[in-house]
Amino acid sequence: MSEAFSPGQKSRGMIAFIARAGQKIPDPVVIFMFLFAVVLVLTSLIGGMQFDVMGADGGAVTHSIKNMLDTEHVRWLFDNALLQNWLAFGRGVLGVILIVMLAVGIAEQSGLLAALIKKVGLHISDRWLPYMVVFLGIMSSVASDAGYLVLIPLAGLLYAGLGKNPLIGMAAAFAGVSAGFSANLIPATPSDVILGVNARIFAESQGVPFTTASGEPLNPATMHYYFIVVSTIMLTLVGAWVTKRFVAPRLSAMSYELPDDLKLDDFKLTAQEQKGLRMTGLGLLAALLGIYLLATGPLAPYTNAAGREITPYLDNVILLISFVFVVVGLCYGVTTRKFTSLQDVVKAMVKQMNTMGYILVLTFFCYNFLAVLSYSGLGTYVTYLGATFLGSLGLQSFPVALIIGFILTTAFINLFVGGMTSKWMLLGPIFVPMLYQVNPDMTPDLVTAAYRVADSSTNIITPMMTYAGVVLAFMRKYKPELKFGDVISMMVPYSAAFLLMWSLVLVIFFAFGLPLGF
Repeated sequence: MSEAFSPGQKSRGMIAFIARAGQKIPDPVVIFMFLFAVVLVLTSLIGGMQFDVMGADGGAVTHSIKNMLDTEHVRWLFDNALLQNWLAFGRGVLGVILIVMLAVGIAEQSGLLAALIKKVGLHISDRWLPYMVVFLGIMSSVASDAGYLVLIPLAGLLYAGLGKNPLIGMAAAFAGVSAGFSANLIPATPSDVILGVNARIFAESQGVPFTTASGEPLNPATMHYYFIVVSTIMLTLVGAWVTKRFVAPRLSAMSYELPDDLKLDDFKLTAQEQKGLRMTGLGLLAALLGIYLLATGPLAPYTNAAGREITPYLDNVILLISFVFVVVGLCYGVTTRKFTSLQDVVKAMVKQMNTMGYILVLTFFCYNFLAVLSYSGLGTYVTYLGATFLGSLGLQSFPVALIIGFILTTAFINLFVGGMTSKWMLLGPIFVPMLYQVNPDMTPDLVTAAYRVADSSTNIITPMMTYAGVVLAFMRKYKPELKFGDVISMMVPYSAAFLLMWSLVLVIFFAFGLPLGF
């Protein structure tokens, strides 16, 4: 049993209960094996059942549950298990994970990351460290997967370099990256556009004006900007407070181990390391110049034949970030003589890949389960049940209570069905017009903002989130026996605090008639 979560500690209440219960949660691989079997059995019992949900145009869309034990669907399982449902799942998310790990491996094995941690450790104050980590996590959402694959492990290295439990930094970064996913200081992020454009479709197709409560037209990409700016500041403060008040004191009592090749005892940089960092700075400038030339050249935005604007540089942001890691890692490694030949670089990448075995096993079962959940229609049915439940609560006469009910229902659904866009495409057509009909002040931007709050806050306490197993694998680098229940128990304070305070901020905006954006 993990020391920080053992019954002998002084922690009490719900978190302590979750920690004890978490010890009984099996490995995520086993969970997904079990859930895969459950889906097969359940769909065999209710296969063929149909249900109607409201579509984007206001009409009824009929869905049906597929019996996954029927011959054609069994064939589908075998035909897609390796490629479509695993290697290509989520538009190739496994490949994204692997390529980032190759690039980070070069930077890490060169000694660059350890040197940077030493450099930062000489200047950063413990007081401001949690704020910085949570804030960077929130801001990393603009780079999509980069927060999960880059910032979380780097936060662990930073805390390790400062002589603290790396899991503290990783938990704070995870909270910012995942639970704070819908907040940012940058306007018109991809999530802003996806949610906003579809909200407009849901509203206009059913006669709901796409305007604010005062009648001002909404801009889909920036209709939440004021709200998400306030949310970013609030979540940074709350996340740092949770880290200091709950997470750090508990995890500080946990033993951990550092990889043999990570030597951070001496924070004094050698002359060679200093020279390596200077060359790294030049390499970073060169890499950024290369990205600029790509973003204004071959990867510049353009309009396709369908009239849609395509932004290749944003679509390939992970490859560009990986390119930066490769360049700076090579600059540092060559300067410090850690890399004396290309074979040394190859060995660095291979060494990094040696840690990816668990992730490969996990993603095979996880992604195949998620694919079957979607293909069978069972995931859609779970969302449909949640929406039906919310409509049956009878809160139509209490707008604030209805907003909170919508947030709680969506947050609960998120524990079982991941995917921001897929849930929005099912819940949005129902609740955007429904809440407006209850009260004209329940405008499309308000309902969409409530969805953002709910969809983000519970990401960090569910194994259904795409990167949950990846984060667990990162943490096991420092605590091999860590269980997913341990991760849940350390993240519950963040999830609860974010959900509570974020909902409160939204209610304040609504109650005082404050504009959510422009």
